[in-house]
Amino acid sequence: MIPRDQIGGGNLSSVVEFVLLGFSDLPNFQGHLFGIFFLIYIFILTGNGLIILITRVDSVLQTPMYFFLANFSSLEICYVSVTLARILVNLWTQDRSISMLGCATQMCFFLMLGATECFLLAVMAYDHYVAICNPLHYPLVMNHELCLQLAVGSWIGGIPVQIGQTCQVFSLPFCGSNQINHFFCDIPLLIKLACGDTSFNEMCVYVVAILFAMIPFLLILGSYVKIISTILKFPSARGRSKAFSTCSSHLIVVLLFFGSASITYLRPKSSHSAGTDTLLSLFSTP
Repeated sequence: MIPRDQIGGGNLSSVVEFVLLGFSDLPNFQGHLFGIFFLIYIFILTGNGLIILITRVDSVLQTPMYFFLANFSSLEICYVSVTLARILVNLWTQDRSISMLGCATQMCFFLMLGATECFLLAVMAYDHYVAICNPLHYPLVMNHELCLQLAVGSWIGGIPVQIGQTCQVFSLPFCGSNQINHFFCDIPLLIKLACGDTSFNEMCVYVVAILFAMIPFLLILGSYVKIISTILKFPSARGRSKAFSTCSSHLIVVLLFFGSASITYLRPKSSHSAGTDTLLSLFSTP
């Protein structure tokens, strides 16, 4: 039975909690899914934890590139703890309900970490740009103070906007179905469940997506245009290969993350479907 509070004695009811339906259409594979996601969770925690530890204890790796890599690994751990940890709880207990406050908290942290990833990927692209295009000035430009400022700015830059966006979404009336066809609370499907006119909220989602996704992506794109043009001028094939290999993993993450995020948040509400959103989230979630 879907829990709701009656309003005014009429037929209209208000949702007091949501139900996450992610993977509920595979009732015979719940145990297998739990095992798979648990192994993925442990693998991500262990791998990123080792990266953080190694970059802290190895003096050779005390460079801006590995400093930002350690920050990115910390972000990955936070990200999976917000999303995968909830999937594991749902699969283990088979209780897919989540309170309004719990849903809002999860969504807020997911959005803040998403904004951090956008900024951090842009910062890492800038670090690569300085290292490859201005190697002689690299130690001077990417000094410890600037690296610290860029890292702190990446972590806290999106907090006020994403808290405001979360409050805005959860101020909407939810008076219909409380079933979310996803494995975590995210803006597009919550807006789709809301009653009344949500055009202003959709517009805000587009604006925030442009500010926090498209602008960093364009900065990354500009950095890589200069990086690639510089690499192509290298006299030796070995030097070109080494430079490209340094940037390749970062570029793959950029394309996967920004590609899936742009499709998710820049599509109109009517075109969102459970299968597509779940698949895209699996790509954008570490």
